[in-house]
Amino acid sequence: MQKKIIAVICCVVCIFLSLPLIAQSTDVLKIEYLNIPKNLESGIVTERLKVGVNIPLKVNNDSYFVVGGEYNQFGINFDKVLPFSTADLSKLYITDLNLGYITKWNDNWRLVSIATPRLASNLTEGTSTEDFFFNATVAFWKENNKADQPYRIVLGLSYNSTTGLPIPLPLVSYYKRYHPNWSYTLGIPKTNFKYHSNKNHVWEMALLLDGYFINIQNDIALDNGQVGSKISLSAAIATLGYQYKLNKNMAFYAYVGHSVYQESILRDNSRNDVFLLNSKQNLFLRGGFKIGIF
Repeated sequence: MQKKIIAVICCVVCIFLSLPLIAQSTDVLKIEYLNIPKNLESGIVTERLKVGVNIPLKVNNDSYFVVGGEYNQFGINFDKVLPFSTADLSKLYITDLNLGYITKWNDNWRLVSIATPRLASNLTEGTSTEDFFFNATVAFWKENNKADQPYRIVLGLSYNSTTGLPIPLPLVSYYKRYHPNWSYTLGIPKTNFKYHSNKNHVWEMALLLDGYFINIQNDIALDNGQVGSKISLSAAIATLGYQYKLNKNMAFYAYVGHSVYQESILRDNSRNDVFLLNSKQNLFLRGGFKIGIF
């Protein structure tokens, strides 16, 4: 039961975070490395280390609190000379605290609510109020793993303070195992098709969103008089991946992808674009280890 509760929380907490780091995931523990090699025009190399964990705390037979978190550290190297110092952009950090509550709504649906305070900053001067953001999600979850074609449905609303939209946004995801060897997930930020060749080997094609939105503590003055106070990356990525499953829940994985859309931008305090760092497509290489549910 606890594993199922963690799965619900993990999937919903990650399913619709469209500008910061995102991943549609049902992982109890995840350790991942990402590398975005430089292209000729940007001269930017990005590396990311991600570590996440979630722990359930039983309230009664039908309700759980879940406490978890995720830590992301970025290393960015600028080979190309830019009209400002990039020293304050070389190390970036995102830390999330996930506080979730799940309860049985009726015989078919569970109600999930999640609050996610976030610290996103380069941390050159300790912390400040502008380093903190807030995300929240309320959703209904339904699944049937015993059906001839197992499925999951998630419907809800998600508010993300880093998107710049002051209203909750729809959250929708649908998963189906329509054949013993094939499954798919339709949703945002990830849509995928998986081929389960046997219990140890899984191949995947996916289209996903990735990115971040991070506060820059020491404003970057530009020649045109504008000031860069935030840095963001938004990317839509087509990927091919492979998982080697040690058992039902533990796996090593590796993915190679290429962005079909990508923008890395310096923004001012009003989130207006002030300097385009990169708009060219890149490779995305990532791999890691996870303990998951599905």
